[in-house]
Amino acid sequence: MRKSISSMYFATTAVLLIASTAVMGFLEMCLVMGYFKEDKRNALNDVVRITAMQIQEDSPLIKALTADETLLDDAQQEVKLISRTSSTRVFITDADGVTTLCSDGKECTHRNSRVAQDILNRAAEPEGFFETGTLDGFYSSRYYTVGRAVLDEQTGQISGYVFASTGAESLNVFVGDMFSGFILSAGLMLLASSLLAIYFTKRLTTPLKRISEAARKFGGGDFSVRVPVEGNHELAQLAITFNNMAHNLETIDSSRSSFMGNIAHELRTPMTSIKGFIDGMLDGTIPPEMRQHYLGLVSQEVGRLTRLIQNMLDVSKLEAGEYRVNAQSYDVWESITGVLFSAEQRIEQQKVEIQGLAPTRTMVYADPDLVYQVIYNILDNALKFTPQGGFIKVTVQKSGGQVMVSIRNSGQGISRDALPFVFERFYKADKSRGLNTKGSGLGLHICKVLVGLSGGNIWAESEEGEWCQFNFTLPCDAPAGEKRKMMQSKK
Repeated sequence: MRKSISSMYFATTAVLLIASTAVMGFLEMCLVMGYFKEDKRNALNDVVRITAMQIQEDSPLIKALTADETLLDDAQQEVKLISRTSSTRVFITDADGVTTLCSDGKECTHRNSRVAQDILNRAAEPEGFFETGTLDGFYSSRYYTVGRAVLDEQTGQISGYVFASTGAESLNVFVGDMFSGFILSAGLMLLASSLLAIYFTKRLTTPLKRISEAARKFGGGDFSVRVPVEGNHELAQLAITFNNMAHNLETIDSSRSSFMGNIAHELRTPMTSIKGFIDGMLDGTIPPEMRQHYLGLVSQEVGRLTRLIQNMLDVSKLEAGEYRVNAQSYDVWESITGVLFSAEQRIEQQKVEIQGLAPTRTMVYADPDLVYQVIYNILDNALKFTPQGGFIKVTVQKSGGQVMVSIRNSGQGISRDALPFVFERFYKADKSRGLNTKGSGLGLHICKVLVGLSGGNIWAESEEGEWCQFNFTLPCDAPAGEKRKMMQSKK
């Protein structure tokens, strides 16, 4: 049976509470018993000390040590008084440990009994004698007992011993009462703690249940679900992270659907044209003298298909991280002039004026092949949409640790609403730039990926009806980590 987080959390909390309460009760019991025992010892010491002082002051008690029968009654009354006021049993022995006087009087059962020698030896020590027990069989039940030796003031010899005892059953009564009170208070505390634990467990696990439910819906293909965010704690941050992930997944799913639709559209258009031309030639609709012309159109459409498929393969490789960047320091003008020279024929046919072509050595740290492809795609895009007799302007600027390359072309430009989307796959700003059947909608997206691999940024600017400009940046020098690797390889 699967356990829920709520039950596991509550069970853990309950075990901790019970264990903590048991440990606290045990420690409290030990402390109370120690305190009770020490309190009894101090009280009995006071009784013994008072009794010993009476003996040393030549009261009738001193005669009792010599078994003077004429003074025993007076001594008995004095011991009873001490015993009654202190709620203890007091008895006195001679130097040999034989009991001569007891607060029990005639009811005393251990009159003339002898105290064990080891007890007398301990009572003669400075700290005196103390135990919880039967005094080596002297009592029939357990007692707290304190004993001390009485010294003769003239000779300094031990003239007798004084013992005071009180029943140990009082501790049991006290502990029992305290334990009952502790059980009652602990039970109320555990009940209140359990109710609070249930409440806070519910508050803690409710967001987790919501996230779990949302994840289950995600597994079913519903990417629109979101988790409510409450508070600013870790679970709220988890909910925010989850919602961001959900948004990204929804965007990716939408992009995937759009991508598949765009691929189908881009492939269907040239294939439909090719099929129409070929069918026309086969069924005689296109006369033999026009076949060469239409075969040329078929060749153009096949070339378009080839470029589209190659671009899609390039995008897949780049996004999968299969391309290895071979960055090096070189002059970025080498790539710019190389692309311009390769497009010289198109430039002359369209009578496009190239402005800003004044190469000045400008070093960048990038892969020359990637930079060449970026410039080629941007220039190719500019030539498609530059009107006859228009211009293309190239600018290279160095600022701090970055080099910015800008390529501007005259023409209709891009609308402000379309600017954020020009680097998306298969996007064509038809309204502002016209539908160009030669474009696949992947060139600028490839530029974005390539510039990102080179450690730079790319963006577009435009003034509608006037011009459009694409800018991208490249680092001037290698990162610190790459520099260290280069230095180590040289060594």
